Amino acid sequence: MPSYKVPSSDLEIQEVIKNSHFITRIYNKDSAEAAKAQIKQLRQQYPDATHHCWAYIVGKPQSTTLIGCSDDGEPSGTAGKPMLQVLQHSDVGDILAVCTRYFGGTKLGTGGLARAYGGGVKLALEQLSLKIKISYLPLSFELDYTQLQDCQHLIKDYQIQNLTIDYQSEIIIHLEISEKQKTGFVAALTNLTKGQVVYLDPRNDGLLKYIP
Repeated sequence: MPSYKVPSSDLEIQEVIKNSHFITRIYNKDSAEAAKAQIKQLRQQYPDATHHCWAYIVGKPQSTTLIGCSDDGEPSGTAGKPMLQVLQHSDVGDILAVCTRYFGGTKLGTGGLARAYGGGVKLALEQLSLKIKISYLPLSFELDYTQLQDCQHLIKDYQIQNLTIDYQSEIIIHLEISEKQKTGFVAALTNLTKGQVVYLDPRNDGLLKYIP
């Protein structure tokens, strides 16, 4: 998946279920460290809450490696897991959901808790504004000075970021290109230079010849 949906802004919704106050918050977080830092901040900001249950997916929505969840003291499997399951079916990546509960004196039971926590995330997702995050891949290559101007014109037609040009005995260009467009760009650049472009391996600081 070359691009995927992510939250475009934070969101907060509130519900009262059998006298318990549930506050579900959604954030855009692109690393596990950032997600955990946000959870820690909420704990410090609202220390009187009974629970801060959470779930996150870092990276693409189908990611199974950078995911996490916690019941934070609720019965096992009644909070974090239902929240994570809703996120996994949302087709949204880089997302953190935290549900803060203030206990109201009435126990909900395991089924009721799962419905409350999972339902809070589902309700929040229905109101969440989204944007598209483009996945970029590194690309490095070497050109003759006579090919630079044509290359710069070509670059303008593609989604590219972090472009640097190193003026040595040959021109060395480092950039990041949209994953979706990389194959087309490589073909166009190879054709433009009549096959004279030399691709360099970005994993080795662009020092070794490489076939992208």
